[in-house]
Amino acid sequence: MSTSIVAHAPDNPNHDRRGADPLVRGIFGDRQNQFTVRASSATAPDSFQVSVAENPANLVLIVSGLNTGHLHATWGQGWRGFAPDWKAWFEDSAFGVFYNGRAIDNRPRPEGRVRFCDG
Repeated sequence: MSTSIVAHAPDNPNHDRRGADPLVRGIFGDRQNQFTVRASSATAPDSFQVSVAENPANLVLIVSGLNTGHLHATWGQGWRGFAPDWKAWFEDSAFGVFYNGRAIDNRPRPEGRVRFCDG
């Protein structure tokens, strides 16, 4: 039996949300871009999406299945080819921002747009 993930953590008390989009959970960045994490709904969201902060139409990652525990990550076009270590760092950072309002990660940020080729 799998345990459900609670996807509606309370707001971070250190983050002032007056006048802000209630779906935006926070931002984080690597050495090249800033990213915005947005929940699918204000209460009990089942998914979240991460986009480039300057261009919300440029979706980087969508994570669905938060309430069921059957997580599924979908990478946006142009982001699928990034190195596995960058993608792991990105997912960890996105989850931290989604649940806590900030990235909780002591690992150094990966260098830029590293590509991965297995052949």
